[in-house]
Amino acid sequence: MRRFVAALAAGLAFASAPGLATDRQPMLSGDIRIHDPSVITLPDGSFVAYETGRAGMTRGAIGIRTSPDGLVWTEAGSIGKGVPKWAAEVLGYRSQNIWAPSVSKHGDTYFLYYSVSSFGINASAIGLMTATAIDARAPGEGWVDHGLVLRSTVKDNFNAIDPWRIDTSDGRAFLAFGSFWDGIRMRELDPVSGKLVAEDTPMLPIASRQGAGIEAPSIIEHQGKFYLFVSFDQCCKGVQSSYNIRVGRADAVTGPYLDRDGVPMLTGGGTLLLGGTGRFIGPGGQEVIHTSTGAMLAFHYYDGDERGISKLQVSPLDWTEDGWPKLAPLPE
Repeated sequence: MRRFVAALAAGLAFASAPGLATDRQPMLSGDIRIHDPSVITLPDGSFVAYETGRAGMTRGAIGIRTSPDGLVWTEAGSIGKGVPKWAAEVLGYRSQNIWAPSVSKHGDTYFLYYSVSSFGINASAIGLMTATAIDARAPGEGWVDHGLVLRSTVKDNFNAIDPWRIDTSDGRAFLAFGSFWDGIRMRELDPVSGKLVAEDTPMLPIASRQGAGIEAPSIIEHQGKFYLFVSFDQCCKGVQSSYNIRVGRADAVTGPYLDRDGVPMLTGGGTLLLGGTGRFIGPGGQEVIHTSTGAMLAFHYYDGDERGISKLQVSPLDWTEDGWPKLAPLPE
């Protein structure tokens, strides 16, 4: 019930905020410099966004932004003291920062998955932190690190980064992850511990471009269907970034996911949901946010008016009559 009330308050605050046009996505303000955002609403109706840590700043620890309404954002510190010691022991090298955190709440526990890696290699690992509460005044406090969830090595054909947890309506939990190589994979979790349900639980392929750019999975269950959002092409190149957001649909969380034309996502399919427009270059790194008024989508883009700095965008997620997600046009 508390989760429902928090989502309701956040959804209403966002929808009724001054200046929010219904025909375009909202214009955010404040400190929205962010990369790979993961956003959650708190019981007081406020928003917290976690992001990829910045190398050289706070030792690469997960960064945080907060907002009372989802529109105006403030820098709010970081989590911990940087990359955890266990990661270097597992990977055999020291990463400069923590990548792509993903936060969600299940029962009375907040789960925050994160990845540790380095550009161009797939010797990577996904870890887990949990907290029993998030204080809007100190959202970096109270997190306990539980170490490794899963990893990939240079001998594997997948990359263990960009985690996303989904808890399905039948009480199960799954972790989707992946980047480039052979695409997006999924493994089942123990819903309570947040770790793998078993060490030998199958690794299920759900989307691939046979080596081309695909990453940042996020899945939502909506009216009996499952929708997989991914980013195609290249991030992290400023104004030269080519990220774009794609989506496919399935009858089961494990797939098969097909795009709107019926092309399997395992063979490169993916319906375009959002591409770059004007100064909003390379939108991607997306995650779903749940509210009682419907889903929202958080993502970053590269601001063409500010030398390609990555910034946060949060937008209501609407649905077509035939059951496909859609977004309003980006702000002008």
